[in-house]
Amino acid sequence: MERYRMLVTGKNDLIIDDIFSQLRENFDILSCSARFDDRMRHIDVFMPNVFVICLNDENIYELSSYADLKRKLTSNDICTVVIGSEEECDAFEKRAIQMADLILTRPITAASIQTEIIKEMQRREKEKEEQAAMLKKLEEIKNRAEKKHVLIIDDDPLMLKLIKEYLGETYTVATAVSGKIAHKFLESRETNLILLDYEMPEENGVEVLRKIRENEKLANIPVIFLTGITDREKLLQALVLKPQGYLIKPVDKEKLIGTIEKYIG
Repeated sequence: MERYRMLVTGKNDLIIDDIFSQLRENFDILSCSARFDDRMRHIDVFMPNVFVICLNDENIYELSSYADLKRKLTSNDICTVVIGSEEECDAFEKRAIQMADLILTRPITAASIQTEIIKEMQRREKEKEEQAAMLKKLEEIKNRAEKKHVLIIDDDPLMLKLIKEYLGETYTVATAVSGKIAHKFLESRETNLILLDYEMPEENGVEVLRKIRENEKLANIPVIFLTGITDREKLLQALVLKPQGYLIKPVDKEKLIGTIEKYIG
């Protein structure tokens, strides 16, 4: 189990003695006086995870002095624990509103104090992990939203995989192994650029591009051919449909990314 650093203060010497004698196995414990400057200095130097206040008939001025520590404890993410009678804890809450993370009322054993503090620390750690995971997820969503989208249409799964690996860090990438699947995708989804294989069964790249250009919603999407063909007549047939360009397979990664950046950044 993780050892926590515990800074203890207050006027209840019996509780403080019990904490020192029975909680040392799981906590590194240090005490400080009731002086405001002393508490502040100990927080800075000892950097506790837990700040324990052991109440014993503090007057309103003493209770108010704890409230002055609230900003310091909160900014350093220190768990504040208050131990006292029900009346003392009520008085503390009135003077130091929403300062205590955990309130333990006497009578209470040192073992119970330890159990409750550890439970609270574990709860806080779990909450931090969940918040960190949520922030990471939101960041990923934000990054995906900011990335431009590229649709790759190619009947070769290895080529799809390779190009997706080339582009995955910079762009959101979708793949389709045929023109039919690509048309279905484009009915409900948007893309910023299409990489289109020239030679495919059933419907070749020229036929796919022709349908794209005939669709008003899709007509302005930049299209770049991917081809292993060097036959001039076939290339001219494709260029009549005014693609933004073509790349010869095997595709060079830097040339691919440079070509895409020209059209969608």
